Amino acid sequence: GADTKKASEVVGSRFYYLKGDMVLLNLALIRFALDKLISKGYTPLWTPFFIKHEIMKAAAELADFEEQLYKIQDEDLFMIATSEQTLAAYHYNEIIDPNLFPLKYAGVSTCFRREAGSHGKDTLGIFRVHQFEKVEQYVFCKPDNSWNIFEELISNTEEIYKELNIPYRIVNIASGELNDNAAKKYDLEAWFPASEKYRELVSCSNCLDYQARKLKIRVGKVGSTQKKEIAHTLNSTAVATERTICCILENYQNKDGTVRVPKAIQKYMNGKKY
Repeated sequence: GADTKKASEVVGSRFYYLKGDMVLLNLALIRFALDKLISKGYTPLWTPFFIKHEIMKAAAELADFEEQLYKIQDEDLFMIATSEQTLAAYHYNEIIDPNLFPLKYAGVSTCFRREAGSHGKDTLGIFRVHQFEKVEQYVFCKPDNSWNIFEELISNTEEIYKELNIPYRIVNIASGELNDNAAKKYDLEAWFPASEKYRELVSCSNCLDYQARKLKIRVGKVGSTQKKEIAHTLNSTAVATERTICCILENYQNKDGTVRVPKAIQKYMNGKKY
């Protein structure tokens, strides 16, 4: 199970120990999402969990510095709130040959969030925590292809949740609710029967040239005098494991309290069905 009581004694609130089959379920979701993306031509990338202040300013939201990011005292480093930040910086200050696009990555990392703006929300369980695992889709592409890639990203994610047999809906986020980075954003919200509501599991964004401009990522031939275009970047959650575990526990629980393992990930759990 997930032991938040012991973790609160050792670390504090919004932390947890995963134990037994819960560890296997966590790893199974990571492998399932990774294998899905690898089959679609994405390159796995295990990113650093730390990032320089200068790079974080270019990759992250300004609001994140107030509410989400952990600063390492006496170091010019922050802990990442999502691998999107280190993935965005992977081609920092590069000129990329147009023939290499699109560059598609499946980022794997632990993510760290202060959740300073979430006081009193989801204080029980592991839905909203300071530390969690995530597989992230991240794509660098030419400007004329970013809207096609955007639809591809949300389609990949839908495929994952369809195969997990989890009820969900796609929400097109209103422009007034978008952050600075995103030109358009979809959320995938899954059904949680215990609370009888849909809750966000996935965010999918087309950032156009906003991130790449700050990170100096350009399209062109090195040494060419031809004007360089700014690349476009896109990101989408594939699976945030702790939240998805919560969703599986609610949707797959039997009357006797046992939990069925979704068929799609049984092979990653040594064939276990419960």
